[in-house]
Amino acid sequence: MTRFFSTLVCFLGLGAAAFAQETMKPEATEIWEPEPRVVTPVVMGKAPSDAIVLFDGKNADEWVAAKDGKAVGWKVEGNAITAVKGAGDIRTKREFGDIQLHIEFRTPAVVDGTGQGRGNSGIFLQGIYELQVLDSYNNRTYSNGQAGSIYKQTMPLVNACLPPGEWQMYDIIYTAPHFNKDGIKVVPAYITVFHNGVLIQNHTEIRGTTPYIGLPKNPAHGKGPLQLQDHSNPTSYRNIWVREL
Repeated sequence: MTRFFSTLVCFLGLGAAAFAQETMKPEATEIWEPEPRVVTPVVMGKAPSDAIVLFDGKNADEWVAAKDGKAVGWKVEGNAITAVKGAGDIRTKREFGDIQLHIEFRTPAVVDGTGQGRGNSGIFLQGIYELQVLDSYNNRTYSNGQAGSIYKQTMPLVNACLPPGEWQMYDIIYTAPHFNKDGIKVVPAYITVFHNGVLIQNHTEIRGTTPYIGLPKNPAHGKGPLQLQDHSNPTSYRNIWVREL
């Protein structure tokens, strides 16, 4: 008897749902508020209207030397900013959490060295987590250290590198990790990366810090800067902008 009544209730419920579906007006499922704000899209290399432009080729006003917060020692020339050997990493004055990042880079046209010695640099999200920049065009190295890798963690899905000396681009969606009041990571960082329009990291979990030696660590932190690495190679950057998410 119990099973009979359960079946009957289920039948009546489905019948009521079907009746409601047939009698429902299209307007009942239309959402009018809130309305998404209008943003000017990326056109001819220009940043979206709600983006924060971090480098437009004119000056390095948004950046400082990572080691001491003083003026950057990199060279600004030809609408690009280029690493100078020994000048050290540079970082943004602003700090970020979740972002969309567009950044263009160029490894040296003159090939000098092999493996990690060719066009090496890196993009550190929140100043901590490295997305590798490297000349990986016909240049074999360890897969989780080639261009587009989460350094020493996750290799890219494919190698989408252009030849040395050509401008390339990363388009990145990054969500920051969350830590509880005890400093324990409760939500990891995730990153999606398109390299020259090709998906190479698909909502990849970042397991922690990205050291050259050792395993990832997870110190608690808040927002942090975008940092570019001086790895003794004259790698250049241009057209850098972020949208805070």
